[in-house]
Amino acid sequence: MSFFVQLTDAMAKRQSLLVTGLDPNPEMLQSWATRHGMGGRSFLSQARHWIKAVIEETAPHVCAYKPSLGFYQSLGPVGLELLHEVRDLVPRELPLIVDTKHGDLNSSSAMAQYLFKEFGADAVTLSPLAGQDIAAPFLLYPGKAVVMTCHSSNQSARLFQHYPSEETPLYLQIVRETQLWGTPEQVLLEVGTSDPAILARVRAEAPERFLILRSLWNEEDNLEAMLEAGLSAAADGLLLPLPQHLLVEDNLASKAEALKQEISSTRQRWLEKQARTDQAQQDGARCDLWLPGQAQSRDQLEIHRDEALSSLIVELFDIGCLLFGEYVQASGAVFNYYIDLRQIISDPNLFHRVLHAYAGQLEGLIFDRIAGIPYGSLPTATGLSLQLHKPLIYPRKEVKAHGARRLIEGDFKEGDQVVVVDDILITGGSVLEAITKLESSGLVVRDVVVFIDHGGDHDRHAKERLSEAGYRCHAVLSIDQITNVLHQAGRLNDEQAASLNAI
Repeated sequence: MSFFVQLTDAMAKRQSLLVTGLDPNPEMLQSWATRHGMGGRSFLSQARHWIKAVIEETAPHVCAYKPSLGFYQSLGPVGLELLHEVRDLVPRELPLIVDTKHGDLNSSSAMAQYLFKEFGADAVTLSPLAGQDIAAPFLLYPGKAVVMTCHSSNQSARLFQHYPSEETPLYLQIVRETQLWGTPEQVLLEVGTSDPAILARVRAEAPERFLILRSLWNEEDNLEAMLEAGLSAAADGLLLPLPQHLLVEDNLASKAEALKQEISSTRQRWLEKQARTDQAQQDGARCDLWLPGQAQSRDQLEIHRDEALSSLIVELFDIGCLLFGEYVQASGAVFNYYIDLRQIISDPNLFHRVLHAYAGQLEGLIFDRIAGIPYGSLPTATGLSLQLHKPLIYPRKEVKAHGARRLIEGDFKEGDQVVVVDDILITGGSVLEAITKLESSGLVVRDVVVFIDHGGDHDRHAKERLSEAGYRCHAVLSIDQITNVLHQAGRLNDEQAASLNAI
């Protein structure tokens, strides 16, 4: 079972968003050990009994456990033995998140191998400052997850976390960037703060991500404000730690249950509020998409999108998706470039970013289903279907003479509105052929979304054909845009750029 399924199952069965830290802090344990008649025992013995008691009392009321690796490493070999005892004591149906804050590229592969394969952790926390390379070795393990730390509650960290300004702080850039490294099931975010305003800004930038609070509140009445700031639209997506002081108090089980009930009551009020909002959105029959930077101004959002697309263009060129020379296209025309997007499906991060770029064009369009053009755009259409929670269908390139002999694969009903997704528009022939099949099956098509707009006479003719037939075409990139970015990045020389601009 994957970490994400395990986590969401535990949340549902226990009706809880609480996470228990398992950090045997010597200062914290001293009073607990004295009250339980273990004041004269070794720290290791005290820690072992405390961990067992905490797990037994909190297991019915929490959805995950989160030990900090540093506490156990500081004890030497016996500490790592104690950590393995934690693994044995935590019920297997509850995910175990090892708080490592790992940030060393040289040892990432070894750390991932140990924690995921040998120790049996379900997720780890990582420091993002080394960039995507720090997460890559951990994301190679199917079903596991990483939790990227985007904000620390440490006051001295504010100097650089909120740099260069409160309008565009570093911690929000980290939130935006780390979401490009994996799906919501793979990449979660850790937020250290007791300020609802900071949590709300993170949530606005990452509405689909699970957030794990590093600390809960400074004052008792701050709980509701933190929940309202951090809950997702479904009144979940936020994991809150049991306050450390509760872990050494008597009657821990009853106090954990009381906190769980208090959180559940707030969630219920939130759900009722969201139900009214969702109903209003359904009445509008509109597909509203989130894009990173949603909390920014329109100008800032456009700048961020342009920067993201420029970076994407360069990466596509560097891995060989954009080739330059003389190439015969499927239409028979000879171009001085060739575009092959099939390689992106082997690079999950790049594929995720391409899907994200497509989603920007789908924002605001009204549709019931996504139709991919066989065969090149089917992986993209599948990814968009999963990301946007919209059903996928596709017109067959050829109808089989056996079996069901379907013209359209997938479930649909007459009158459903479909958006057609393709990779590149040159003549428009394949798109119009697919639309004909879709419409002959009773489906309605108004919009076509492509990744690259060829430009030149072919594309103007293609757009004219689509427009005259009543279809709107939306493109992520144009050849002119690609040319200018690659020229500025030094990937194309002046002659190559001039040749492409002349198309």
